[in-house]
Amino acid sequence: MSENQTRTATLAVALQYDGEQAPRVTASGRHRVAEEIVRLARQHDIPLQENEPLAGLLAKVELGEEIPAALYLAVAQVIAFAYQLSGKTPPERT
Repeated sequence: MSENQTRTATLAVALQYDGEQAPRVTASGRHRVAEEIVRLARQHDIPLQENEPLAGLLAKVELGEEIPAALYLAVAQVIAFAYQLSGKTPPERT
């Protein structure tokens, strides 16, 4: 995709991760709702990653629920990507 093109989000899922528990789905939607999720993420400098197959699986998780264990590895890669983009390091485990 060139810099001049913009892609309309048809599906978006937002996750919250506190470093203590499994990530939770905090927003999910298609079309206009997806566009609003992406707009708000950009407005708040939240890193975005496009992964349609993963988003489709996460969209099946109820809002506020933790992601299923089967998706831990895939979501861990997304979280690592977000940490890397923001220059942060994961919280220390004791």
